[in-house]
Amino acid sequence: MSNENLMSKRWLIAIAGIVIQLVLGTVYAWSVFTKPIVEATGWDKGAVATTFMIIIGMIGLSAAFGGMLVDKKGPRFAATVGVICYGIGTMAAFMAINSGNIWLLYIGYGVIGGAGNGLAYVVPIATLIRWFPDRRGLITGLAVMGFGLGAFFIGKIVPGLINSMGVASAFLTLGIIYLVANVLASAVLKNPPAGWLPDGFTPSAKTVSAADSFSWAEAKKTPQWYMIWGMLFLNVSAGMGLLSKLSPMAQEVISAAKGITDPAQLAIAGGGVLAVASIFNGLGRLFWASVSDKIGRKNVFLTMFATQAALYFYLPSVTSVTVFTVIACYLLACLGGGFAVMPAFAADSFGPTYIGKVYGFVLTAWGAAGVAGGLAFKMFDKQQSLFIAAGLLVAGFVVTLMFQRPKHVSHYKTAPAPAAD
Repeated sequence: MSNENLMSKRWLIAIAGIVIQLVLGTVYAWSVFTKPIVEATGWDKGAVATTFMIIIGMIGLSAAFGGMLVDKKGPRFAATVGVICYGIGTMAAFMAINSGNIWLLYIGYGVIGGAGNGLAYVVPIATLIRWFPDRRGLITGLAVMGFGLGAFFIGKIVPGLINSMGVASAFLTLGIIYLVANVLASAVLKNPPAGWLPDGFTPSAKTVSAADSFSWAEAKKTPQWYMIWGMLFLNVSAGMGLLSKLSPMAQEVISAAKGITDPAQLAIAGGGVLAVASIFNGLGRLFWASVSDKIGRKNVFLTMFATQAALYFYLPSVTSVTVFTVIACYLLACLGGGFAVMPAFAADSFGPTYIGKVYGFVLTAWGAAGVAGGLAFKMFDKQQSLFIAAGLLVAGFVVTLMFQRPKHVSHYKTAPAPAAD
């Protein structure tokens, strides 16, 4: 295939990757299902909410295996396995609700669905990094923006779906749609030919080339890999903690500023702040990733850590609803931005050849951060939680400041080249 055809084909592969991420991102819309599930089954609200913790934890754990699978078997196989598991897991929720068996919900949607989601999540990222060495930040930003916006779109669709057919049938319908759409998109994924580069592109000396890429065996022996893991963990811990308590915090500010005391009105108003901020979780992924192509990944992380730390320290004193909303939008934009910039940061540091496995293991920080951030905001009051988040971000700034790209002293030559498809 000519280079011109390959240049066109990579955009088709990019579209397929974004479609996969949009579907996988629907996992963040779990809160839309919580109340209807409780009403349909009589299960405890806290027990239903546990499902979300299980699925997020499984995503973080299984992403590492997805990275291994994409390097060994190719993107088409790895993505197909993952999306089939996610589709089946979503349909399992239908059976769990109809049978009144919450353990089936935990195992089906939580474990199987979460494992599939994590397996598939890393595949488009690893594949697109190889196809777009000239636009790593932009393309990973587009991909993970899809994940961030998946919940927004499904949040608009699901309420009507539940009202028309019930929550159990809504899961069945969505599971079928997810399965068909993502299996078709997965069939498009393929790695570029070995050594391929876009027309007119010369790799920067500041990044690691495909030929000089670190294998996982080499990357895990460098302190830089653990520094990158720590940067993602610290950024996500603060952001996920805030996300878990954003609506109640917003309601507190709204109640004090506007004198509203009715719980129903406060819930709607707090949910509005959360919805707007969640849009910026998606948009921030594209914005920060694009900026990183211009000023560098390290400078973006330094900027995000410093500005977020200052705002978390300031947030307890905010009394204006508008100011609180603006700050929340920026903080969630930085949460999303960390997810978008980190794949390109890892590829710049360790090279694109084995990025599936190298970055897949970095994503274990996601699962760990989801637990750590949630616990911090659950165990402490508002001010203490926000100050803890600020301290984590200060630590992230220090780690980023110390980071220098690793030098590739030797090759172990133990890892085969990634499979083509």
